[in-house]
Amino acid sequence: MSVLKKSFLIIFLILLVDQVSKFYIKTHMMLGDEIPVLGNWFIIHFVENNGMAFGMQLAGKFGKAFLSIFRIVAVVGIGWYMVNLSRKGAPKGLIYCVGLVLAGALGNIIDSAFYGMIFDHSYGQIATFFPEAGGYSSFLHGKVVDMLYFPLIEGRYPEWMPYVGGNPFIFFRPVFNIADSSITIGIIIILFFQKRFFKE
Repeated sequence: MSVLKKSFLIIFLILLVDQVSKFYIKTHMMLGDEIPVLGNWFIIHFVENNGMAFGMQLAGKFGKAFLSIFRIVAVVGIGWYMVNLSRKGAPKGLIYCVGLVLAGALGNIIDSAFYGMIFDHSYGQIATFFPEAGGYSSFLHGKVVDMLYFPLIEGRYPEWMPYVGGNPFIFFRPVFNIADSSITIGIIIILFFQKRFFKE
């Protein structure tokens, strides 16, 4: 099997795990519901966000639509780049990492593009798949489902620290999903091995 075919297989498997996990959370939990997995260190915590990885956002409906369109354009560009790398005989590791980024971007695009149309909301209720009354939003205005939460360390900032002294802190606070993880892992590996991947 060629490197490109293996990359597409990896993309498919990541998308499958990402979407199955999101469908399960969306159809079995209400917003804010939690399931402890490893005590207080790993929790399945259902949240939704309008924006980018790890809950970052662009404000308003225009910002949301812009972000969704930008993602689609970016995915086309990343896909073209991956195919081009394969044709040029680039290192296998680089092609696989670009595939990880592409898989993650596709996973979150699916949420943004379609979840608003195929699910109703999750506020105080478990969402219905293809509800009779229609979804909670329109095309490109869906919310991204996040559920992986690792509050590894909890404590308080020292009193002497300006502005935050005495306030509680949590590390690692962001709630994310499989797609976010795929993007992050791909980028970290590319940065770590950049001298090997980009010898020129």
